[in-house]
Amino acid sequence: MNKKGFIFDLDGVIVDTAKYHFLAWKKLANSIGVDFTEHQNEQLKGVSRVRSLEKILAWGGIELTEDKFMELMAKKNHDYLSYINVMDDSEILPDVPKVLQYLQKNHQLIALGSASKNARTILQKVKLYSTFDVIVDGTNVTKAKPDPEVFLNAAQLLELNPCDCVVFEDSVAGVQAANKAGMISIGIGSKEVLHEADYIFDDFTEIDIDFLDQLIEKEEKVNT
Repeated sequence: MNKKGFIFDLDGVIVDTAKYHFLAWKKLANSIGVDFTEHQNEQLKGVSRVRSLEKILAWGGIELTEDKFMELMAKKNHDYLSYINVMDDSEILPDVPKVLQYLQKNHQLIALGSASKNARTILQKVKLYSTFDVIVDGTNVTKAKPDPEVFLNAAQLLELNPCDCVVFEDSVAGVQAANKAGMISIGIGSKEVLHEADYIFDDFTEIDIDFLDQLIEKEEKVNT
């Protein structure tokens, strides 16, 4: 059987921490007199904490000193951590464990490729930390998706060529990063939003064993 690397994004793929980011950003925005909607929150998905705060300040027409800016960033992270500190394995998205267990059973390599600097904490909270052979998160990369750095680093640590890796992503930037890396991209979410992905599923309940077997046996990604 072929040896492939299966690389998973975290937020929106393994667990839904987007709701906690929304609550933390909303609390921060409201505290400085800026309204914050779910539509605006969509624009922050896959975006760094610095850039996210810059956007919120721009929406409110607010300018801050660097010290105040750093203080607000720390406050947002503190609030976010207070939410994820009470997470448990009930928050793993449906059928993610089924897919991970099948890949492990068939001796495939599993990696995390996430921009989150809290990825390791979250994986420990939901009891999946030991499932991953390699973890690349926001503490290991300098370039944000759609730059492919996070996925290329994961492939290197797995000691695999990028063409032998498969990426599961829920964001446009993540899919673009996987494509730029020359990896098979699987979008988890809306077909309209993630149309650049090689394959798209609403969620992991739509992914069957036959499809996973096809990915394992597939020789490499064919660029069309």
